[in-house]
Amino acid sequence: MDGVVGVRGRDIVVLGVEKKSVAKLQDERTVRKICALDDNVCMAFAGLTADARIVINRARVECQSHRLTVEDPVTVEYITRYIASLKQRYTQSNGRRPFGISALIVGFDFDGTPRLYQTDPSGTYHAWKANAIGRGAKSVREFLEKNYTDEAIETDDLTIKLVIKALLEVVQSGGKNIELAVMRRDQPLKILNPEEIEKYVAEIEKEKEENEKKKQKKAS
Repeated sequence: MDGVVGVRGRDIVVLGVEKKSVAKLQDERTVRKICALDDNVCMAFAGLTADARIVINRARVECQSHRLTVEDPVTVEYITRYIASLKQRYTQSNGRRPFGISALIVGFDFDGTPRLYQTDPSGTYHAWKANAIGRGAKSVREFLEKNYTDEAIETDDLTIKLVIKALLEVVQSGGKNIELAVMRRDQPLKILNPEEIEKYVAEIEKEKEENEKKKQKKAS
């Protein structure tokens, strides 16, 4: 189960996913773990991809029917509650098994507020400032608890770096095994390309080295 990290910034929400290396002849676009549900909401999941596909398709239909009925996009809590209710129904019906996925759902409400929610297979959901699911979630969450501050999310770049740093707690081979998506207010979901991610990773490594040098100077 791949690691997934979500962080809510001031005017941005960022999702990061540990990307498993794909087979040489496989098209890696078909193994995305981050999907848009509507213009203002997207979701990343850890768990069974086939189960996630069902949940994502149902959620997308709900987003569209909400737009047609109410003439407004869904709020992030509304679609999270819908997904959580769907999961919960599958825990108590005969002949069905629960959905084997946890999900982080992020987006913006129509008043421009960034949101981050997490749901688990039992159908519970909670709002978070930052959270991790999947492989190594406990150690990543501990990292976020220590490092999530107002200063750490002051700018969009700092928020993106915080997500990458958190993922590097469990991802061994640097930026090439990380997939990142950012959503800004009134802008569509943007998947960062590998070059952009490598640029951030290089900056993080440089900052680390400078901090080490400072520590050594103090020690001497």
